[in-house]
Amino acid sequence: MKALIQRVKHAKVEVYGEVTGEIEQGMLVLLGVEKNDTKEIADKLFNKLIAYRIFADEAGKMNLNVQQIKGSVLVVSQFTLVADTQKGTRPGFSKGASPALGEELYDYFVEKSTTMIHTQTGRFGADMQVSLQNDGPVTFMLEVQ
Repeated sequence: MKALIQRVKHAKVEVYGEVTGEIEQGMLVLLGVEKNDTKEIADKLFNKLIAYRIFADEAGKMNLNVQQIKGSVLVVSQFTLVADTQKGTRPGFSKGASPALGEELYDYFVEKSTTMIHTQTGRFGADMQVSLQNDGPVTFMLEVQ
């Protein structure tokens, strides 16, 4: 399971012109699910994400996590994150979870997130338009196994 996280001043996701999720300061989380992922792996990734210190403290150092700044998260499913790009010029998706498993673990991750922090979402499997103002820019790839 992978999460590309971006520290944002604001972000939103639209599906066919309808805003499905929108946040102010916080984290945009693009979430990719692989075929061998489990709820335990989702728990590990979520725990890492919620504790990840990417926000500046009063000294300007990245020492604060999203909860400490009272920020929000916008979680968007992103199956292309798990693409195999090692060979050729076309990505391969054999590492990706089936749509059923991907949606199950995406929903699980979102449900877990909503119990800890203000959370907004995209729509699993939809053609989404994501807009954001990356703060920094600050972007990290989080991976767990």
